[in-house]
Amino acid sequence: MKEKEKLYILWTSSDKETFKNMISMYSLNSIKSGWWDEVEIIIWGGSTKLAGEDTEVQKEIKKLLENGVIVEACKACADKLKVSSTLKELGVTVKYMSKLTGIIKNKEHLITI
Repeated sequence: MKEKEKLYILWTSSDKETFKNMISMYSLNSIKSGWWDEVEIIIWGGSTKLAGEDTEVQKEIKKLLENGVIVEACKACADKLKVSSTLKELGVTVKYMSKLTGIIKNKEHLITI
């Protein structure tokens, strides 16, 4: 049986256009077109504030989640920026991101933006 092909996107940029025109667009099309079996966006750093405060970005995150994209956020960042509850309300999983080390060590598919 074929192993699932999973793509991780580490989103650290606070640039809204990068989110809308690369991260969101590619993630959604990847799922809809079957380019990847799973796509997971990891919100970390500057993207945390953008995701927690910008309503347009939040609507896009909801759309991604509704279409099967996995979205998680770094708990340390979200707590520091006081957006943990907002992200959780959107459906984002907020947790500590020690798994990033495993992703890198296992040489899994990872895009960093």
